[in-house]
Amino acid sequence: MSQELTPQSIEQAAESYDADSLQILKGLEAVRRRPAMYIGTTGWRGMHHLFVEIVDNSIDEALGGFCRNIQVIINPDNSMTVVDDGRGFPVDTNSETGLPGVEVALTMLHAGGKFNQEHSAYKVSGGLHGVGASCVNALSEWLEVEVRRNGKIYHQRFERGEKVKELEVIGKTKSHGTTITFLPDAEIFDTTEWHLDFITERLRELAFLNPQVKITFHDRRSPNEPVVFDNKGGLVAFVEYLNRNKDPEHKPIYFSRERDGVQVEVAIQYNQGYQENIVSYANNINTADGGTHVSGFKTALTRVVNQYARKMGLLKEKDPNFQGEDTREGLTAVISVRLPHPQFEAQTKGKLGNSEIEGLMNSVTGEALAEFMEENPTIARRIVDKALTSAKAREAARRASELVKRQSALENASLPGKLADCTERDPSKCELFLVEGDSAGGSAKNGRDRKHQAVLPLRGKVINVEKVRLHRALENEEIRALITALGTGIVTEELDPDSNGSNGNGYNGNANGNDKSSRFDINKLRYHRIIIMTDADIDGAHIRILLLTFFFRYMRPLIEAGHVYIAQPPLYEIRSGRQVRYAFDDKERDRILKEISSRNVSIRRFKGLGEMNAEQLADTTMDVNQRVVLRVSFEDAVMADSIFSALMGDKVPPRKEFIEAHAREAKDLDI
Repeated sequence: MSQELTPQSIEQAAESYDADSLQILKGLEAVRRRPAMYIGTTGWRGMHHLFVEIVDNSIDEALGGFCRNIQVIINPDNSMTVVDDGRGFPVDTNSETGLPGVEVALTMLHAGGKFNQEHSAYKVSGGLHGVGASCVNALSEWLEVEVRRNGKIYHQRFERGEKVKELEVIGKTKSHGTTITFLPDAEIFDTTEWHLDFITERLRELAFLNPQVKITFHDRRSPNEPVVFDNKGGLVAFVEYLNRNKDPEHKPIYFSRERDGVQVEVAIQYNQGYQENIVSYANNINTADGGTHVSGFKTALTRVVNQYARKMGLLKEKDPNFQGEDTREGLTAVISVRLPHPQFEAQTKGKLGNSEIEGLMNSVTGEALAEFMEENPTIARRIVDKALTSAKAREAARRASELVKRQSALENASLPGKLADCTERDPSKCELFLVEGDSAGGSAKNGRDRKHQAVLPLRGKVINVEKVRLHRALENEEIRALITALGTGIVTEELDPDSNGSNGNGYNGNANGNDKSSRFDINKLRYHRIIIMTDADIDGAHIRILLLTFFFRYMRPLIEAGHVYIAQPPLYEIRSGRQVRYAFDDKERDRILKEISSRNVSIRRFKGLGEMNAEQLADTTMDVNQRVVLRVSFEDAVMADSIFSALMGDKVPPRKEFIEAHAREAKDLDI
C-alpha cells in the first residue's frame, strides 16, 4: 500500500537511509547474490553457461596456437572436468595482489590476461570481461584446478568461490596445461542436469571452427565410449554438416581473408529448400542474435547477386532488384570472424556490436563473392535462378498475406468462424487450445473456462511448411485461421531485410514489430498460452509436429518467449467404485493399480480426445489446477533446424536415421 509523501515523511526516510545502508559485496558474493546478471539465467541455460565459459578458455589457448587437445568429461558425481594442453594458468605471484595468478583469475572479477591487447597473452579471444572462470567458481558447489607447468603439477580447491586450500605442488610432470573440475551449485540453479545434446553440439561446432584442435567428450556416468570431434575440414565441413539433411545445389563456396587485424572466414552452400540458415561466430563465440558481421555479409551478398544478374542480363532493366530474402532462400552459411577488440552485448555474448566490422565484412564478402561468381558461372547462374524463383514466390506470398490481412480487417476482429473465443481481453490471462478434429473441439468448447480459454478446432492435417514456399502455406485454410486467431502476423522479411541487427531468421532480436523488416508483432499476440492438444497416437503426433514446424519457421519468437505448449491428455481412466483416477502412461497406470485395494477395477484406454466428454477433457487436460502441459523450447537453433529438416523435409534417409536412433525413446504411440 503506497504511503502519502510529505516533507516530514521524506525527511524521516532520509534519516534512516545513511552511508551504513550501502552494502559492499566482497569477492564473488555479488555473483552468488545476482547470478542472472552474469550468466543470463539460473535455469538450465545458465548452468550450461558454466561449461561454455571453461571450454572457451581452453579454446582461447588454441586460438593463440598453444593448445591442440581438449577433453570434456562428465564424472559419475555429475561434476564436469575440462582438460587442455595449453600453457597452464600462471602460478607465479601477482605483484598487485600478492596471490598466485591462478587464484586471481578464479576469485576476482574482471581479472584476466585478455584486457591489455598490446601486452596481452591473447591477441584474439572470446573471454573479454574477466568474469568467466571466476563466475564458474562462484556458482559451483566446489571447484578444483590443476595446473601443469614448469615441470610441476599445482593444485588448489575452492568451495562456492571461497578458497579452502592454498595452491600447492602435488607432483612432477613433463606435460603442460590446465584441468578444471567443478560441480554446479544446486543452491543456485533450478536444475543441475547436463543436456548432452547441447554439450555435444557446442563441442562439434568448436571442432569445425578450430580444425587444428581435437576435442574429446566422455560421459563417465554411462558405459558409452568417448566421442571424438576432429574436423579437419573446417568451415567447409561445417556447412556440409548443416546441409546433411538437405539437397545441396553445389559444392560449398569458401573464402578466408585478413584485413586490419581482423580474420574473416566464410563458407556458404545453397540447398533446394526454402529456409535460410546463417550461423555466425565472433572469436568462436556463437552470436545467436547476429550482429554487424552478419548484416555486413547479408548486404554484400544481396549487392553482388544483383550486380551479377544485371551484368549477365538475367535481370532486365525494368525488373526490380532482388531483395535480401530472395538471395538467401535455401542458403546455409557459416560466418566466423576473429578480432582483437570484440564488443558483445552482455556477458552471454549473443550479438556482436562492433560498427567497423559491418563495413569490413561488406567489403571482404563482396570482393570474394564477386570473384567466385566470375570464375564459376555455372554455380553463379544457379544462385541467380534461385533468387528469380524466390522473387516470384515472394510476390505471391505478399499477395496471399495481404489477403489474410484484408479478410481479418473485413471480419472486424471477427476471427475465424470456428474459433470459440474467450471473454477476457487481457492476453496474459488468455490461452488458446489448438484441438485436433471437430469432435474433440466440441468437447473442448463445452468443457473450457469460457472467460480465459479459447478453442480453435483444426480439421485434418495442416500443410507441411518445410516442403512448400510461404505463399503455398498461406493458401492453407487451417494456417490462415491460425494466423488470424493469434493476431501477430508471421515472421518474414520484405522491406529492409538487411537492416542492422537482423539475426538471419527474418525478424529483429526483440521481434516487437517496430523494425520495418518484420511483419511479426509479438505485442499483438491475443493469447499468451498457445496449447497444442492432439490425440496420443501417430496421427496426433504428426499433427503436433506439423504445427511445431509452422511455429518454428514462421512464428519462432512465440517459442522463444515461452508461449507455445503441448497438452498432456491422459491415456487411461481407472475406476474403482465411485473413485475415478487418470494415468498419463503405463507406469502411472501400474502405480495407481497397486494403490487401489479394491478388486472391482475397470480400466479404459482413450484412443483419442474425441472419446472424452467435456467434463473428462476439462478435468484432465484443461483445468489449470489439475492438467499437465509441457512448454515448448529448443536448446540450440542449429540443432532444432536440423531436426525439423530431417523429420519434415523431402529426404527420406535422414528421417530413417533419426527414427532408428531415437525409436527407443518413443512411447504411448498406437502402432
